[in-house]
Amino acid sequence: MTACAGGPPAPIEDRRTPATTHLPLPADSYVVRRGDTLYSIAFRFGQDYREVAARNGIRAPYTIHPGQRLRVIGDATGSAARSGHAVRHTPPPEPISSGPAEATAPRRDSTVSPDRGASRPSSPARTTPVPPQRPPASATRPPAAPPTAAAVLAPVTAWRWPTPGRVTRGYSATVHKGIDIGGQRGDPVVAVAAGQVVYAGTGIVGFGELLIVKHDDVHLSAYGHNDRLLVAEGELVRAGQEIAKKGSTGTDSVKLHFEIRREGKPLDPLHFLPPR
Repeated sequence: MTACAGGPPAPIEDRRTPATTHLPLPADSYVVRRGDTLYSIAFRFGQDYREVAARNGIRAPYTIHPGQRLRVIGDATGSAARSGHAVRHTPPPEPISSGPAEATAPRRDSTVSPDRGASRPSSPARTTPVPPQRPPASATRPPAAPPTAAAVLAPVTAWRWPTPGRVTRGYSATVHKGIDIGGQRGDPVVAVAAGQVVYAGTGIVGFGELLIVKHDDVHLSAYGHNDRLLVAEGELVRAGQEIAKKGSTGTDSVKLHFEIRREGKPLDPLHFLPPR
C-alpha cells in the first residue's frame, strides 16, 4: 500500500486588527475641555487671549467647544487635567422692595361758589393724615446698580487690595507669578477693579477654585485657592464687590493667590496695588 503524500501546510493568516497609532499633539496645540474658556486657556499658557483668538480665527464673543483643537504657544501654567470639583455659582441678589408708597391725601369735595346763592357747606370733618409706612426692619437698601459694559472696557485708573491679610509670598517672574495673601478662612475677596468674570472653576491645577476677571482690553486679574465663589462666568462686577471667600482649595494653607496680567504676561501686583 502506498502512503498518501501530505501537501504543504496552509499559510497562517493573522486576522487581528493592527493597533491604532495615536500621534502626540504638537507642542503648540491644546484640545478644549469642558469648562474651559478662551481666557482660561490663554491664562494657562501665559498668552494674550486676543492672540490666541486671532491664531485660531475665533471672533468675539470667543465661543469655543469641547474637543476643539487650538494652536497655542508658550509653557503651560498648570496641568490640563480637571480636578472635578463642582463650581459654585451664586446668582446676583434680587433688588429688595423699598416698601409701600406713601398714602395719598384724601381728595377734597368741590364746593359751590358763594356768589351763586348756594349756602356755604359746613366744614368737612378733619381727617388725620396717614403717615407713610416704613419698610420692615429686616429690609435693606437695594444693591448698587451693576457696572455697565462701557465701564468694564474703560482703562483701569485705580486698583484696590483684593483681601485683608499679610503678603506671605512675593512675586517671581519665573517661579511664582503673583503674590500670596494670608488671612482667615472666609475672609472677603473683592474685585480689584470693575470688570467681567471670564472664568470661574477648578480647571487649572494648582489654583483651586479660581476666578479670572477681565478689566479692560489688556488687564486681567486672577484670584486662586478660594473657599467659595460668589459670582459666575459672564457676570459684571464692581470695584470692591465681594466675589469669593478666602480658602485653601488646591493648597495646604488658607491664602489668596493673586495675579495681575497685562496682555497675558504676569506682572508684580505690588506695582499696581496702593501702599498700605
